[in-house]
Amino acid sequence: MNVQKITDTPLNFAEEIINDIKSSKEDGILKCVQCGMCTSTCPAAKQSDYNPRDIIERVLQGDEDLIEDDVIWNCFYCYTCHSICPVGNSVCEVNQILKQFAIAKGVADDKIYDYLGFADSYYNSAIGAIPSKFYPEIKEDVEGWWEFRQNLGKIREELGLDALTPPKDVIDEVSLILTNCGFKERIDKVRNNDEL
Repeated sequence: MNVQKITDTPLNFAEEIINDIKSSKEDGILKCVQCGMCTSTCPAAKQSDYNPRDIIERVLQGDEDLIEDDVIWNCFYCYTCHSICPVGNSVCEVNQILKQFAIAKGVADDKIYDYLGFADSYYNSAIGAIPSKFYPEIKEDVEGWWEFRQNLGKIREELGLDALTPPKDVIDEVSLILTNCGFKERIDKVRNNDEL
């Protein structure tokens, strides 16, 4: 494997991850002893070529090619690695940061395109909702889900709960915030890049 190191020392890459705003700042990456406990309990490792221990090893080696490696997209943030790690490392957190690096670098649009429905839901309804694109699979996999989904409004009403969707003024305010912080521009860019 050809390791491409952009930084002066391998640990600069790890420090860049530690200093990211999403990092819990506990320096678990630097304390990793490569025991493999994370990999032994990881559901994704059991089902794919994803290896949490390898992710941290590559970070410590300064392997910035990891940002473009498809393997980081196999982590689905169950935090099993975090719960088992003897030094408090969280490979889930590292993967989240690596994915954000990939998105910022513009090499992940194809990975996040299918999830634009989540972004649209936040922007248009001020709530997170499952994109309709995923309904057929959920309907097939989860018995009774479709009936529940179809009757959710009535169920909420019977329970004395308000409507699921926030009032229009809240939606407008959230949309404005998401526009002003660049969120809307980013999702439009991802959508447009995929259509080219």
